[in-house]
Parts: sequence; structure tokens; C-alpha cells
Amino acid sequence: MPTDVAVLTIGRSGVDIYPLQIGVGLEDVQTFGKFLGGSPTNVAVAAARLGHSAAVLTGVGSDPFGRFVRREMVRLGVTDDFVITSTDFATPVTFCEIFPPDHFPLYFYRQPSAPDMQLRTSDMPLDVIEAAKLFWVSVTGLSAEPSRSAHYAALAARDRARHTVLDLDYRPMFWSSAREATEQIRKVLGQFTVAVGNAEECEIAVGETAPDRAADALLDAGVEIAIVKQGPMGTLAKSRDQRVVVPPILIDVVNGLGAGDAFGGSLCHGLLSGWSLERIVAGASAAGAIVASRLECSTAMPSVDEVEAVLAGTPVAELNNAQRKELADDHH
Repeated sequence: MPTDVAVLTIGRSGVDIYPLQIGVGLEDVQTFGKFLGGSPTNVAVAAARLGHSAAVLTGVGSDPFGRFVRREMVRLGVTDDFVITSTDFATPVTFCEIFPPDHFPLYFYRQPSAPDMQLRTSDMPLDVIEAAKLFWVSVTGLSAEPSRSAHYAALAARDRARHTVLDLDYRPMFWSSAREATEQIRKVLGQFTVAVGNAEECEIAVGETAPDRAADALLDAGVEIAIVKQGPMGTLAKSRDQRVVVPPILIDVVNGLGAGDAFGGSLCHGLLSGWSLERIVAGASAAGAIVASRLECSTAMPSVDEVEAVLAGTPVAELNNAQRKELADDHH
């Protein structure tokens, strides 16, 4: 198994079932598309698309969807060497409804548990975790045992190495209470060098929703870079000696669900490339905007050239028109 992975993520994987009719409820949808899903998995795919070796610590069921997840991971450039297979729990499926520009309800089918929540300490490749150039953790993995203890072991092995990133990614349905989420996040926050989340997630983590106060609270907790997403107000990033606000990129939103994962993959790329804080956040914002303008998530992750084009001023719509023409030409 490889031990020289650049981007290593841990957490959810599964199958995203997206309606191919936009603007109608699931009860009226006629056809669906099947895609690789799970936020940490999508982040790994996004990083791989940007040229980095990537792997996910996760789990799938011993079922056809589990085989699809592993196969699609590999097809999209992410190694499946650290994926466990559970014979007790099915590969999770997530449905969504698409009501642009800002309403995308999610329906998780992960009961009574999902294979990615069955990761155990013994499943942790501690040498790989220690050696990875960047380790990405979603707080969801802290919501229940045995995954919680596995995360503790992984973070102990990581020992707060450079580019240890916490995605605050708070999903209420995974937790018994908001208070439990707060307790778990605060227990581990000091083991990360970077934290990223929106206002609601920052409130759960540090009790603050105002962007500057939330970023300051994250820095006080020990992180070196705090990134607070503000939706239409753009993104705030702070370090000990810098404060950067990057405005949003205006687009026609098709599906906002993958934007955060694209943002995350590009954040990984910017950190590993040694970019300035402003360029890191600008690149991540561009990647998020590109994916929000497309239907799917994992297969919509942008290339380096696409991100650079948007940063240089190319409208996202123009980029997508070029992509559609290229796909049409390929089919002729």
C-alpha cells in the first residue's frame, strides 16, 4: 500500500442519487443520476483532479453500491487502498432535491449506521496519516463510536503536523444534540492547523456566528488559519497576522451541494502549493462556483486550467459552454 499520499481524507462515502428534473420534489421526479458522494470523498476527488495523489479512509458495504463507490473512486483518481468493507451495514445512499438557487434538501439513508462510521482504531494506517502532506477531517466522524475513537487515534498519530484541516461540516441528523457536537469539536480543535466552516458551523464549534469573532475564536483555540464562509458575502480568512475577504463569484446556481467540497479540494491544492492566503481562498471560491453551476458533485470537480481561467476573469457560464461543446464533440 502507498504511504506517500499527498491528500488524505477521512469520513463519509456513499452514493449520491440526484434528480435529473430540477425544481420538483422527489415524489414527482421521474429519473435520477447516480454519483460518488460523501463530503470527504468528494474533497479527495477534487484534490486529485487538481493533480495531487489522494486517498480516503472510509468504509462501504459488501454490496453493489459499495463496489460502485470503490470503482468510481479509482476512476476519479483516488486510491481505495484504505476503504474497509462492512458485511453488517449497507453502503449509504443520499437523495437530494434541487431547487435553485439556494434550496437543496438532503435525505440520508444511513440507518442504523453506515460503514464509514464503523472505522476502528485498528483500521487506521497511522504511518500514512503521519506522512500525508495534508490530512482532512470532517466533524461527522466524531459523532459516534467506533469512528470517534478511530479519529482520536488518527489525530494522535498526526500530532498536529502542518496542514491538518478540520471541516466543521456540521449535519444535525448525525448528532444526538448540538451540545454533543460542540463538546466533541472543542475536544479536538487544538489538534488542527486549519479550520473551515460557515456561520452555523462556527456557532457549534466556538459559539460565534459573526465572521470576525468566529475566526478569532478559532485562532484562539489553536488553529493557524481560520476560514469562515459567508455565502453571498464571500469568504473571510484569518491567520495571526492576516485578514482576507474574498468576494463571491456570481453564477447561475444549478446545484449548490458540491460547492463546499470543491472549495475544500482547492483549499488543499492552495495550501500544498504554498500560495498566499488570498490566492488560496480565491482559488477555492472559484472551484466552488464552478461546481455550483453544474448538476453533479464528484464528476464536476474542476481542473487546474478551469480554476485558473475563472481567476483570470473567464465567466463560469462561458467555461461550462466550452465544456458542453467538448463533450458533444466527443460523442460525435
